[in-house]
Amino acid sequence: MSRPLLTLAVLMGCVVVSAAAEKKNPRAKEVDAAISRALKYLQNNQQADGTWAGGRGGTPAITSLAVMAFLSAGHVPGEGPYGKSVEKGVRAVLRMQHANGLFAADGHQEMYNHGICTLMLAEVAGMTQGSLAAEVKKKLERAVAIILLAQRKGRAFNDPYKGGWRYRVAGIDADMSVTGWQLMALRAAKNLGCDVPPESIDRAIEYIKRSQDRFSGGFCYQPHGGVTVPCTGTGILALEICGKGEHHSPEVLRAGNYLLRHPPRWGGGGFFFYSLYYCSQAAFQLGGNYWEFFRPHLHKALLDNQTSTGAWNDPQGFGSVYGTAMGVLAMTVEYRFLPIYQRDEDADMRKEK
Repeated sequence: MSRPLLTLAVLMGCVVVSAAAEKKNPRAKEVDAAISRALKYLQNNQQADGTWAGGRGGTPAITSLAVMAFLSAGHVPGEGPYGKSVEKGVRAVLRMQHANGLFAADGHQEMYNHGICTLMLAEVAGMTQGSLAAEVKKKLERAVAIILLAQRKGRAFNDPYKGGWRYRVAGIDADMSVTGWQLMALRAAKNLGCDVPPESIDRAIEYIKRSQDRFSGGFCYQPHGGVTVPCTGTGILALEICGKGEHHSPEVLRAGNYLLRHPPRWGGGGFFFYSLYYCSQAAFQLGGNYWEFFRPHLHKALLDNQTSTGAWNDPQGFGSVYGTAMGVLAMTVEYRFLPIYQRDEDADMRKEK
């Protein structure tokens, strides 16, 4: 499909997923160089205790995102030019876990910190071996227990928040943003063999579905609320990697078409890097024409705005470490080093037959 026809199809909401192999990225060398500069920036800005600092607090989460940025480019603890930095970061997060299993520096945002830290540890455990992997797995299991405890059980059968998560462990409401991190963490932990009851995943998926806007196909921050681009990326990714029978479902493809009607542009909309992180994964999971359309917009936004230091400065004020880590995570989705970045190619082939 030519670019003008693809654009018209997107605007009409009828993009068709192509089963053909994806085209080679014409900016691959630029992307690789940008990622290398960004990782060097992160290495140079790590603190002596192994953490990374970020604006608006959230040190456990910021440190975990920086660690995942290295992992996503294939750098594991204790090996290669960044091995020491990665291991120091992992051990710093392990030290931040409270006696009850919770990772949190800010009570108002405790589940953001906790979900991101748990996801990072699950990815580390899946990419390392030896004593560090064993220590991570032990702390990971305690972290998973907190996520399961914090999942909203619902005050009534038709409670719209049932199955989701919110800022704090205790509470009654939920939102798509916090829920996305917890669901990603549970999926990654389950892949490692951690005890994650299937009904917990099922309840979360039902919450995600209740958050979809039936008119636009996008996903809302909270059920029956306003549709946002980052929440749409989160909803797509959740259904693609966690939902039974949801791979390329009509609901997911409708959301994908909404996503492509709002391609990334530097600083556009609220929470730019959060949106870029989830939407890049969502488009990659959808694959075909979705990814081919999204990828050049992603690369233009980042390649045109990387600073001379290798950093990306976050427009929303979360700091350059946060922006740089999220930028790397968005651009390395094609590398597939992170276990959570793997795509169900077999399902694509089954669908084609």
